[in-house]
Amino acid sequence: MRSDGRRPDELRPISVVRNYLKYAEGSVFIEAGNNRIVCAISIEDRVPQFLRNTGQGWITAEYAMLPRATTTRNIRDAVKGQIGGRTHEIQRLIGRALRSVVNLEKLGERTILVDCDVIQADGGTRTLATTGAFMALVDALWNLLDQGMLAERGIVRDYLAAVSVGIVNGEMLLDLNFEEDSVAQVDMNVVMTGSGKLVEVQGTAEKEPFSRETLNALLDLAQRGIQEILNLERKLLERGLP
Repeated sequence: MRSDGRRPDELRPISVVRNYLKYAEGSVFIEAGNNRIVCAISIEDRVPQFLRNTGQGWITAEYAMLPRATTTRNIRDAVKGQIGGRTHEIQRLIGRALRSVVNLEKLGERTILVDCDVIQADGGTRTLATTGAFMALVDALWNLLDQGMLAERGIVRDYLAAVSVGIVNGEMLLDLNFEEDSVAQVDMNVVMTGSGKLVEVQGTAEKEPFSRETLNALLDLAQRGIQEILNLERKLLERGLP
């Protein structure tokens, strides 16, 4: 039994509030254990320079952690004058993940801006932010379809979710909290589609290298957890995919 009472293969309870923000085209407030994240979607009628006159849209993400999201205060990136390496990495992860399941041609020359703000962190924020961003994106695209700003469905090709797995004290665990993540021998973040295809695998041995067999076992564990999250998405997103 883990410190929070979960089994090794058990997710933290996930709660989602859709349409959390008044002005965003799509938004969710997502919780998992002690994690609290707000994901918001903004849509602009422009694209980066390299996509102009191509008829194709783009998706990009920004991620931030509020100063007191953790046990000690973090300095804001705006105060430091630059985005930290970890923040930049997570932003790219979220953007890549969403682009992998969206037909960018059907967006037209629009940019979808995803903002993920962590107001309380307890390990696994990048994976929870990815899951929350996907649900907010689905709602935003349905809103555009309802307003007649997009002509047809088939914009989102598949569901998407993410989770962390790792090895702590020699045991494989699903959905690591901060206490577990900080001492893990292996730490891995996995993003998958509803059809079971891998989008991203970020795995690191913190001490001893791990075997291919261990990698496969961790991916199997991640897939079982992601399937639970996908089932929740399908239940909450009752209109299906736009």
